[in-house]
Amino acid sequence: METTRFAPSPNGSLHLGHAYAAIVAHDLALARGGRFIVRLEDIDGARSRPELAAEFAEDLAWLGLEWDAVPAQSTRLASYAAAAERLRAAGLLYPCICTRAEIAAAATVHGPEGPVYPGTCRGRPVDPAGAAWRLDTAKAMERAGPLSWEDELAGTQRARPDLLGDVVLMRKDAPASYHLAATLDDAADGITLVTRGRDLFAASHVHRLLQHLLDLPVPRWHHHQLLLDDSGEKLAKRRGSPSLADRRKAGEDGAALAQALREHRFPAGISLG
Repeated sequence: METTRFAPSPNGSLHLGHAYAAIVAHDLALARGGRFIVRLEDIDGARSRPELAAEFAEDLAWLGLEWDAVPAQSTRLASYAAAAERLRAAGLLYPCICTRAEIAAAATVHGPEGPVYPGTCRGRPVDPAGAAWRLDTAKAMERAGPLSWEDELAGTQRARPDLLGDVVLMRKDAPASYHLAATLDDAADGITLVTRGRDLFAASHVHRLLQHLLDLPVPRWHHHQLLLDDSGEKLAKRRGSPSLADRRKAGEDGAALAQALREHRFPAGISLG
């Protein structure tokens, strides 16, 4: 059975970009007689607002979507710790105390997600107390050998986690990074088609490597286009993109909005890219 997912973070209200992502995942599962699940990615410290879970459910129901709920990330902390310990025991993680500013100043390479960490803390003594833990990507790739992954839209991809450098897997301020948590969660939830925006395409190189290192099943991916504002930037909570909750409370027809998004009929100033 095809299983897709929509995994929002409760650190702000959903907007049209989230609606489009949820509809794509929902409709792919529906067309294939599969299962669409919703999972809260709620381990972002003080930024996570538990009260938004109910708002999200109202928004998705207003759009006319049906889904199965699965446990939120905050219930899965033990699985993240166990996976990190396994990678540490294999000699594939190292502690890092570098700040964002220090990384930006020292980086000589820019990758898909910005400055690539130059490996400052790799091989030097670092007190692990209060440190983040990074994946030694070169060592992990050497151990794994050549890997590939399949995107339904972009085709077969050779795994290139080195494009992102030594990514953080255990953050200083959270139980796990997106890379580790999402990879483990998708395996636990039986996801067969990881459906998400193109902005996360590069992350899939890292996730494919983690699946190999942790003996996890390998899904397929579907990285869809993003909704962009009139400046060409993707819609985002941090820029105050209008919320679904506000539209719902104003009496807008959610089912009609969902159908318009399916047909790529977007409000003024919004496009697909």
